[in-house]
Amino acid sequence: MALLEIHDVTVAYGMVEALHAITMQIQEGTITSIIGSNGAGKTTIINAISAMVPYKGSIQFDGKQLPLKSNQVVRKGIVQVPEGRKVFAGLTVEENLLVGAYTITDRKQLPQLLARQYALFPRLKERKDQDAGTLSGGEQQMLVICRALMGGPRLLMLDEPSLGLAPIIVREVFETIKQIKESGTTILLVEQNANKSLCMSDYGYVIENGRVILEGKGLALLSDSKVAEAYLGGKRKPMDCK
Repeated sequence: MALLEIHDVTVAYGMVEALHAITMQIQEGTITSIIGSNGAGKTTIINAISAMVPYKGSIQFDGKQLPLKSNQVVRKGIVQVPEGRKVFAGLTVEENLLVGAYTITDRKQLPQLLARQYALFPRLKERKDQDAGTLSGGEQQMLVICRALMGGPRLLMLDEPSLGLAPIIVREVFETIKQIKESGTTILLVEQNANKSLCMSDYGYVIENGRVILEGKGLALLSDSKVAEAYLGGKRKPMDCK
């Protein structure tokens, strides 16, 4: 049984349907990517999972229907890192991280949780007393990922983590995403960089106009001619995943 099962999920904004009977499965311990053009419905999918938008259909986590309140979804072990690096300016880096641990009842765990995040991104430890609003874009992205991890999620959903970042920072962020998966956290990745996301993904879905038009293993999608033409600027080079 899949960790997360989405079955015939439809989302409408007024009279406009953003998702049309979407069906997906996210296997535990994997990275699953959703790719598609702007406005295709990628973010709407993870917003539905997070109970941030109403939907028709079924979303089950670990075999049980997800609640329809966002705070309850988080307590089930599903955390979303939204697009746009939404840090809490005015709070320090460490204070931002501690906000992410609000579901942790045993406060004795906090030093260990902080140590894990600082091990992932040592730069955050160097800036732990700095106002989060003064960090660079790359550092803010590191912070929001680690803030999400402070709650110990089973499913981490990342919305466009590479958006607006310098290439060297993008590589660092993607390497860290791999580490997070290797540590046992399942990842759902919405990402504009189709090449990088499919290279690292166990499975992927291609969304167009609110519908799944293609799905398969990440590398298989990467070599698909339609995917290459629409999202990879033509033919993929074999060296791209190295």
